[in-house]
Amino acid sequence: MNSAMRAVVPAPGDPRRWRPTPLIGGAAAVHAGALVALAASPATWPWAAGGVIASHLALTAAGLWPRSALLGHNWTTLPESAGACIAITIDDGPDPEVTPRVLDLLDAHRARATFFCIGERARAHPRIVEEIVARGHAVENHSQRHRHDFSLTGPRGLRREIEAAQTTLGEIAGARPLFFRAPAGLRNPFLEPVLCALGLHLASWTRRGFDTRTGDAALVARRLLNGFAARDILLLHDGHAAQDAHGEPVVLAALGAVLRAAAERGFETVTLREAIAPKLG
Repeated sequence: MNSAMRAVVPAPGDPRRWRPTPLIGGAAAVHAGALVALAASPATWPWAAGGVIASHLALTAAGLWPRSALLGHNWTTLPESAGACIAITIDDGPDPEVTPRVLDLLDAHRARATFFCIGERARAHPRIVEEIVARGHAVENHSQRHRHDFSLTGPRGLRREIEAAQTTLGEIAGARPLFFRAPAGLRNPFLEPVLCALGLHLASWTRRGFDTRTGDAALVARRLLNGFAARDILLLHDGHAAQDAHGEPVVLAALGAVLRAAAERGFETVTLREAIAPKLG
């Protein structure tokens, strides 16, 4: 858990009050100060404009840093109470070719995972989502359409996109998601208030393997296992999975390596809702 998460964080599931982070509060103060300065002395406009621009750049940088908590709560590791557990999270599915093979691999290792599913893909392949749940895994919210301009969307658009996925995934999986992961991990200051209103918590990762870009499963596994430790949240993909030289999705070999390493170190695999909100799991 990053430093901003050390305070007590409400369990996911119920709407909660949004509280601006120091960065957001500071940016608001800069904007207010700029307006006051301009009203008092229009000649100060270069300084006022410079302050506003700097605050926007800081907010943009925070949104481009997926593991940042500068814009709001962000789970990057499991809480200390998780002990010797890790969370495997799998994004961008379901995929009719890859996801069933990932499920079989997880079964072979008696492992559980969290699948961040795209609403439209879930609607296209509902039986796979049902199978994910039937095998003991969790289904969470990865937006309805996985738009590339997600981080540029305003509050109303964000709410429509996330709420649509909540409805889609809740209907198919039988339980509404408790966690949200932004497409590509990118976001803006409007996201956290929306998540608070919907009772969702943002979850990113400890490390990722870049398995949508890299066709070398061994390299993907090394990235995931470099510094591998209890309470890690690892990111892989069943959707948009890269393929190796033989046409095999690299997620399969990389995930197998991670599961073997976890077994060797005595780490148990848990879903995010089991680790972070055990009463709701």
